[in-house]
This record gives sequence, C-alpha cells and structure tokens, in this order.
Amino acid sequence: MSITVLFFGVLSEVAGTGTRFYNNIHSLGELKLKLADDYPDIVHYSFRISVNNEITDEDMPLRTGDEVALLPPFAGG
Repeated sequence: MSITVLFFGVLSEVAGTGTRFYNNIHSLGELKLKLADDYPDIVHYSFRISVNNEITDEDMPLRTGDEVALLPPFAGG
C-alpha cells in the first residue's frame, strides 16, 4: 500500500521536499504520527489535510494511491 503526501508552503520547508511517498500507512491518524516522527517540527504548525482533493478533519482510512495534501494557512491578493 502506497500513498503520496504533498507538502505545501512552509511545510515543504520543514519536510525539505514537496512530495513524499509512504508505504503501509492505513489511516490519517497513522500518517500524523509518522509525520511527527519524521519531521518533529511539523507539530508547531497548523495545517489542514486534504485526501484526494477533499478537505477532512476526520481520522479516515487510507487506500493505495490516495493523495494526501498538507495545507498551511495561506492568503492571496
């Protein structure tokens, strides 16, 4: 099972990349724990999570091929 995680804005700086692939992650809860282990500074940032272009606040199951985006607050003009 493989998922793609996309990091945007300051989170890409924290992760040192814009994209990372994870295997054997079965839920958003598991992913959040793995991200905190891999990037301890990420816990200091607020961000929303999108799974396959749908924003969610729930701990939901993940499936092979899912795309998870980590979206920090942003402003535009």
